[in-house]
Amino acid sequence: MMLFNSLLLPLKKAALSSSTLTWFSDDFYVLLVRLGINLLFLTILIRFLYYPKTQRKDYLFTYYLIGTITFFLCFGLMQMDIDTGMGLGLFAIFGIIRYRTDAIEIKEMTYLFLVIGLSVVNAMLATEVEKGIYQINLFELGLINITVIVLLYIMEYLWLVKHETRKIVNYDRVDLVHPDRYEEMKKDLELKTGLHINRFEIGKIDYLNDTCLIRIFYFADDQDFSNYGAG
Repeated sequence: MMLFNSLLLPLKKAALSSSTLTWFSDDFYVLLVRLGINLLFLTILIRFLYYPKTQRKDYLFTYYLIGTITFFLCFGLMQMDIDTGMGLGLFAIFGIIRYRTDAIEIKEMTYLFLVIGLSVVNAMLATEVEKGIYQINLFELGLINITVIVLLYIMEYLWLVKHETRKIVNYDRVDLVHPDRYEEMKKDLELKTGLHINRFEIGKIDYLNDTCLIRIFYFADDQDFSNYGAG
C-alpha cells in the first residue's frame, strides 16, 4: 500500500498543479516517432528472432503487450519529469511480472528483459548532464536498438546454431541410476522418448515408488518427427 501511494503522490501533485488540460503539443510527434521505432524493433526481436526458434505464441502475446505498456509508462513518467516516480515505476513493473507467476526458462526471461529494456530506452526523452539537458537523438536510439538486434541474431542464428532443448520426465527404472550404467540408461531413455538425447541429469529419486525425475537435453533440430501424427 505504501508503494502504491508513493507512486500516486507525484501524479496527484502534477494534476493539482495544472489548471488546464492541453489537447495537443509537439510531444505528440515525438511519441509517434518513438512508438514506431519501438514497435519496429520489438517486431524484429519477438516475431523474427524469438518466435521462429520457439514457436511459443503465449510469449509472443506477452512480450508485445509488456513491451508496449512499458514504453507508454516510461514515456508518461518522463513527460512529467518524475525521476523518483520513474525508478519506483520500473521497480513495480518487475515486481508485478515476478509476483505469483510460474517459473519460466532463463531464455524466455532474457528475451523478456530485452523487451522491457528496449522499451525503456526507446521511451527516454532527455537526461540531465550537470546543468544542461542531453537529448537522446534518433541516431543514438537506432544504434542502441540495432546493436541489440545484431548481437541477438549472431548469438541465436550464427554462433549458437543448435538450440538445446530440455524436458523433464518421470523415469521408472531406478535400478539404472548409477554412474556405471549411464550409457544403458541413456539408451533406455531414447527408446522410451523417441529422442536422440544429448545428455541428461538425474533429479529427485523416489525409492518408495521406484521413480525419479530426469532432465533430458536434446537438439530439437536433430530430431526426426516425420512419423508423428501419421495415420
